[in-house]
Amino acid sequence: MSRRISKILGLMMALVPLGAAAQDFSEVAQVEYLSGWTTKSGSHMAALSITLEPGWKTYWRKPGEAGIPPVFDWGGSKNLQSVALHWPTPKVFKQDIFYSVGYAEQLILPIELYPSQPGKPVSVKGSLQIGVCKDVCVPVELEFTQTGAIDNTPAIRAALADQPVSGKKAGIGKVVCQIAPISDGLQMTLRMKAPQLGGKDYVIVELADPTIWVSEAKMQHEGGQIVATVDMVPANAAPFSLNRSDVRITVLGDKAGIDIQGCSGS
Repeated sequence: MSRRISKILGLMMALVPLGAAAQDFSEVAQVEYLSGWTTKSGSHMAALSITLEPGWKTYWRKPGEAGIPPVFDWGGSKNLQSVALHWPTPKVFKQDIFYSVGYAEQLILPIELYPSQPGKPVSVKGSLQIGVCKDVCVPVELEFTQTGAIDNTPAIRAALADQPVSGKKAGIGKVVCQIAPISDGLQMTLRMKAPQLGGKDYVIVELADPTIWVSEAKMQHEGGQIVATVDMVPANAAPFSLNRSDVRITVLGDKAGIDIQGCSGS
């Protein structure tokens, strides 16, 4: 583990007071399975509704340097081959000296279920480990199971409509990624023109390999462009080969988000 990652982990642990482990946080968050509909392709669109106590927040798939990434376990399900998560546009929060990315008090997360045997019903049972924050930040494990046949279509469709728009739909042109080796990995500088999204822009970079740590982006505006720089550090803390098509970029503002897949070298 690199010194850079060790430092971040140490700072994250400092967010949890020593007495927090002795407190009961079981009532802070609740999860409910929302049934939906079968799509034209044969998948089933459903959702997980996560409700938090007033003042509490939870995290997006890429939670920021102070966050705890969510972990899903679908092991109790039947006839389930895979699951696609359709994350609504998150908000950016200032947390101590860091920024975190997530949702306040309520998250409806659409889940698209792909059956192992098409045409036959899927039975869902699983668990979810999430981080929740108010005055302290703690991990919470929630269990969920498929229940009832209540029509939750409006809520699920609203959450789907709240996803970041694609780069093409937002009018994003070429996104250029300049990559240079550093002692423990790679540094990447992104340049793109993007519309105003309200407030201060926030750029998040993700890679296809989740084991590679990606720093919070250092961002500025130059000549009408967003310029953002991140460091990327793998487990062996050494430069590595990167396919630019695997780079996923999210630009967040107060009013909307943009989801961009891939970038070019020039």
